[in-house]
Amino acid sequence: MKSLFIAEKPSVALEIAKALNINGAKRNGYIESENAIVTWCVGHLVNMSYPEKYDSKYKKWTLKDLPFMPKIYRYEVIANVKKQFQIVKEQLLRSDVSTIYVCTDSGREGEYIYRLVDDMVQVKNKEKRRVWIDSQTVEEIKRGVKEAKSLSEYDNLAAAAYLRAKEDYLMGINFSRLLTLSFGKRLSSQLGKKYVVIAVGRVMTCVLGMIVERELEIRNFTKTPYYKIQATFPVNVEFQYTGEWKVTEDSKLHMSRLLFKDIGFLNKERALEFIDGLRDGNDPVKGIITAINRKKERKNPPLLYNLAELQNDLAKRFKLSPDETLKIAQKLYEKKLLTYPRTDARVISKAVAKEIETNLKGLQNLDKRCQLNNEEKAISGYANEILKKGLFKDLEKTRYVNDKAITDHYAIIPTGQGLEALNRLNDEEKKVYILIVRRFLSIFYPPAVFNQLSITTKIKEESFYTNSKVCIDEGYLRIIGEEAKDNDSKAERAELLSKLKKGQLIENISLELKESETTPPKRYTSGSIILAMENAGKLIEDEELREQIKGSGIGTSATRAEILNKLQKIHYIHLNKKTQILTPTTLGEKIYGVVKTSIPSLIKPELTASWEKGLSMIARGEITSEEYMIKLEAYIEKNVKKVLTSI
Repeated sequence: MKSLFIAEKPSVALEIAKALNINGAKRNGYIESENAIVTWCVGHLVNMSYPEKYDSKYKKWTLKDLPFMPKIYRYEVIANVKKQFQIVKEQLLRSDVSTIYVCTDSGREGEYIYRLVDDMVQVKNKEKRRVWIDSQTVEEIKRGVKEAKSLSEYDNLAAAAYLRAKEDYLMGINFSRLLTLSFGKRLSSQLGKKYVVIAVGRVMTCVLGMIVERELEIRNFTKTPYYKIQATFPVNVEFQYTGEWKVTEDSKLHMSRLLFKDIGFLNKERALEFIDGLRDGNDPVKGIITAINRKKERKNPPLLYNLAELQNDLAKRFKLSPDETLKIAQKLYEKKLLTYPRTDARVISKAVAKEIETNLKGLQNLDKRCQLNNEEKAISGYANEILKKGLFKDLEKTRYVNDKAITDHYAIIPTGQGLEALNRLNDEEKKVYILIVRRFLSIFYPPAVFNQLSITTKIKEESFYTNSKVCIDEGYLRIIGEEAKDNDSKAERAELLSKLKKGQLIENISLELKESETTPPKRYTSGSIILAMENAGKLIEDEELREQIKGSGIGTSATRAEILNKLQKIHYIHLNKKTQILTPTTLGEKIYGVVKTSIPSLIKPELTASWEKGLSMIARGEITSEEYMIKLEAYIEKNVKKVLTSI
């Protein structure tokens, strides 16, 4: 009897065949040896049927047929992949196949791809096992096959996948038809178009809402001018320092309505009066240093990359879109260079931490196996240093290892293998790989250490503040290539400041007005919107805070780039490729307006995230599919009824 291995893509199938030494003949759509067969899907082979397949009357969109909620869902083979589906079906039904190893991508969508095929073919009386891997190295594939669990252990994950598809299907079909039939004519008239279809999606519409609302904030923003006071304190002929005024409890203006926050004045004349009040006629302005505070600040290496963090970073650094980043990361994964990229975790597991020496030993040889520039060659030296000094030995005790923070997959890290493929990568792909390697190696190094000095200088009862921050130990910063900029000049200034003494008198102080104004919020970039989606609509730049409040986001790491792509394809948003800035189109704004007045909950990130959280609960077995469907159908029915009664 034979074992059958089913991969998600042909390229992955070939890697599985190599890893397991399945050296059989390559046939049309599969590989067969004496004891095993390897075949593949080509992404999805089966999808959900359109309403007209239930009844031809649904081909015509009418309000009386809404809501459309079938009791039993229909599925069909996708027309352009019927040939491969038939090949996979034949292998599944072979009488000489006793065990099926499901090797589709280890995640919700990968599970769904196989389950749809399995249901369509009705595979019975065969042992089915799930291969769950984190990289495509030979060792990991072998381990995945050896430790493969019964497919039934992933039934909850499969249930979540089916529900995700049903949810997107029901919301898309019902709300798109409902809003198009109700508001399409009015919209087409406003836009001067013959016909407008209002496309609605559970996640897509929410993301559109985020982009439009940010644009409206910017458009409606009114600049507020304000005036700061800066003092220049001459210490001697060669050195002077500056300080900015800030209101304190001792100030005459404490709690005054004349101020902008506590850092300046709303009125220029009042600010000039304030400066005059600090002067004593024509006498030189004097001040005294009332406080000098010194402290050390340690900055830890950042957590490892998950897909959202990588997409945000590459949008900033290299102006790559989330879709481009995902394609590059996927390619590096398939070349065995990286672990699985579609992950939400930014840590690794204890089991991986125990074997991390293997990854490091591979990276030791980076400069010998690949053509690198001098800066890149240093990476091998860092890996060598980590191994020689044993810097990896206590990794399990650090914040970079946390089994509880991992659901499907751990963070994106280099495997230390597949290095021969590096020379065949283009410059962009190579840069991305090196960036991920640097982030990985940095976690083995100590924090960067900064000396912080803050000085308070008083003129009469008003306080002026001077701050200095100097890196005294780069620590991990040199590994990720972010050495402190202008550190020499900062250090020289800090040394002069450190010689100042509390109680020291400063004379001949000059005061000046600094005009400033409030700025509107920034538009989303393709990277920052991914971070906002990960955090249910909150754009949180601070990585520590982001990890603390992390819950269920909008969409998943596997789907967010695709959602942005779809919004661009249907011309609801525009992406500036040079800057990666996102803006809504006129059509997108009109669609947003329709949804906001008819089904406003669709554009609420909290609600969209709660649906995703529900799917996670299904995957964990905390709620049943029946409970979820009752809530979903009630939501569809309630909103369809609400719109129908309002038009």
